[in-house]
Amino acid sequence: MNGIFAIEKPSGITSNQFMMRLQQILNNSHVFSKDIQRATAERMKQYQEETGKKASKRKLRKVSKVKMGHGGTLDPLASGVLVIGIGTGTKKLAEYLSGTVKVYESEALFGVSTTSGDVEGEILSRNSVNHLRMEDLKKVEEKFVGSLKQTPPIYAALKMDGKPLHEYAREGKPLPRAIEPRQVTVYDLQVMNDSLTKSHDYPLMRPSGEAIETLQKLNASMLDDTLYFSKEYCEKQGWDNEEARVEKPIPLTEQESEEIEKQGDKYRAPLLHFKSKVSSGTYIRSLISDIGKAMMSSCYMVKLIRVQQKDWSLESQNVFQLTDFTDRDEKIWSKVLGLVLEKGSEVNIADEFLKAQKESEQEAKTLETQREEDANETLLNEENQKETDEERKSVKRTADELEKTE
Repeated sequence: MNGIFAIEKPSGITSNQFMMRLQQILNNSHVFSKDIQRATAERMKQYQEETGKKASKRKLRKVSKVKMGHGGTLDPLASGVLVIGIGTGTKKLAEYLSGTVKVYESEALFGVSTTSGDVEGEILSRNSVNHLRMEDLKKVEEKFVGSLKQTPPIYAALKMDGKPLHEYAREGKPLPRAIEPRQVTVYDLQVMNDSLTKSHDYPLMRPSGEAIETLQKLNASMLDDTLYFSKEYCEKQGWDNEEARVEKPIPLTEQESEEIEKQGDKYRAPLLHFKSKVSSGTYIRSLISDIGKAMMSSCYMVKLIRVQQKDWSLESQNVFQLTDFTDRDEKIWSKVLGLVLEKGSEVNIADEFLKAQKESEQEAKTLETQREEDANETLLNEENQKETDEERKSVKRTADELEKTE
């Protein structure tokens, strides 16, 4: 089997760890074991012809498992669509790594900014949320839709002088220079109606002194990053550049601080909930942080779902779940997977699983009927044979009796 399919990655695991878990399932399956055995045999023969020696397990390692790759990393915190290439399908993954449109659904909390832009970082600032109003929040939609400059977070996977930014951060080493803003595109931004609610299950992060110390070592403060609005919005306002005209975030008031301390883990900050359609390279964590600044507050991500990547979408029901491979019969999932690898994202996986399940049940029912018919036929044959044997015995007894009479 070769081609592209999509699977829903859960949160709490890296993309590579999740892919390796899937790979192990496929390696142990009957349908893929044939491909692995064939590839291993071909490699052993090739190695034997080239070297005159028997290939070791290390030499066969690459072909002794399903060839697999993914089309774009999701952070451990994030869940959603992960595009997978298997076999020759891995060659098609390049088109997913850049230039594809993605849709995300995000949740965040107002009032705090962090080093990573999400719940896994250290607190940078604490800001007021008393002034937040829905009518103001809805206005950020047009401020960020369009061609947008965005500064990647310090914990991004981007490289500077050949070294990932997140390695500088984790090692506490200063950056060679400031992180340059990058150009991205936000095609659509929809703030959900439940934004600013406090009826949710996310506790607000508590401060520690480690964040400021880390940033001092790095010579990079996310708090001082320039806030940009989209080119289209700024042109509409008649501005000569894309730097946002907005006042600095309002510090946390003493009253708010006392309320947070009083409620402890029961305190709930206002929620930011939105969906965004963006270009490759867009950092949702940075977008969330910028929305916080645009509201004269701060914000950090607590949940992220990649709803769609190119034509693969959770809403279109063309994305597998891991349980499809662990809980379903291999005969069923292999049939649906084969169809997806052949026809792509147009396949409705839910419908095909129902169809495959019904076909399997019908096959099982037909097989059971055939078994019953075969059993009945065997029983009938046995009864007929018994009657024939009895008739023969009866005839023999009659003959014996006549012989004695004579």
